[in-house]
Amino acid sequence: MKIFIRSLKVFFINFIILIFFISILEIIFGYWFKDNNFGIYMRAERNRINTISVNHHKNNEEINFTYKRNFYGFIGDEFNPQNVKIVFEGGSTGVEMWKPQEASIVGILNNLFLKNNIEKKIYNASVNGKSIRGYNYDFKNWFSKIPDFNPEYVIFYLGINDRKFPDDEQHRFYDEQYSLIQSKKIRDYIKNNSFILEKIKMIKNKYFIKNYDLYDMSKKNLYVDFNYIDIDKAKKKHSKILSNDEKKYLSSLKIRLDGLNQIIKKNDFIPIFITQIKFDGLSDRRLFLANKEIKKFVKSNNYKIIPLDELIDNVGVDDFFDEVHTTISGSKKIANTIYKHLVNIIVK
Repeated sequence: MKIFIRSLKVFFINFIILIFFISILEIIFGYWFKDNNFGIYMRAERNRINTISVNHHKNNEEINFTYKRNFYGFIGDEFNPQNVKIVFEGGSTGVEMWKPQEASIVGILNNLFLKNNIEKKIYNASVNGKSIRGYNYDFKNWFSKIPDFNPEYVIFYLGINDRKFPDDEQHRFYDEQYSLIQSKKIRDYIKNNSFILEKIKMIKNKYFIKNYDLYDMSKKNLYVDFNYIDIDKAKKKHSKILSNDEKKYLSSLKIRLDGLNQIIKKNDFIPIFITQIKFDGLSDRRLFLANKEIKKFVKSNNYKIIPLDELIDNVGVDDFFDEVHTTISGSKKIANTIYKHLVNIIVK
């Protein structure tokens, strides 16, 4: 019995010493009291590495690549926040997880800058499902946590996720990357700030990378009876009087745009808005109305806009793999359409 008590005592002493050293280690190297303490936010989007295998069905070839999000949650490699002068904000249509980043819209734009000896780089902060509500959230709870982060331009690629504003928990979480459950808040707070857990994640990313395989990138019958609706056709198609539900929707959209306007003025950057299209252009009435409202907002505030829905008309049957997400060829067409207008804004 005495041996058991002595062993138990030794165990507790060693356990207390271990906890003490872990606490010291966390206080010194963790992020609990530092400026880049992400709190309960950005749990799933930081320090992420996945290997992805995709077949886009263009040439029936499998593409293998690595999808990365860095310490600050941005897509791609690590960076010095002081160097970030152009930020790209979008949803899954900006993330473009299912293609190599050099074949994404942001990747192609950066390659075009490089090719034309323009010393500019866009840093991609897109997150799946994000809408204007999410952009507001980012500046309050994400970008504000990044030391020396002061972009000159922020590009908002928007419209598709702003067609409606559901209030359910799933869609709220797309915009606001934290759980409402208290136990999960505590879990996320620890995950975001622990030095030891960060190192464990780095080891997992190096030796136990999560793999994603996606071999069916085509939505069946997507292009049956295909008819592209450009801006002129859309104006005629969607000319009917607004319904009460549509009026409520536009009122809600205005509120979110006004909230974004406050963020823009407070953070003193130049916003650049880019409207969006679906695989068949603007057949979706709600997308047409969203783009129209965004243009009115931009005009009334004298902001910069690249009206993609008015500029692009050469979209074909190989450019989208579902209603809203582009293939490699689709991203290339969109990037090439955007590029010259973007250069006129950020260079001239």
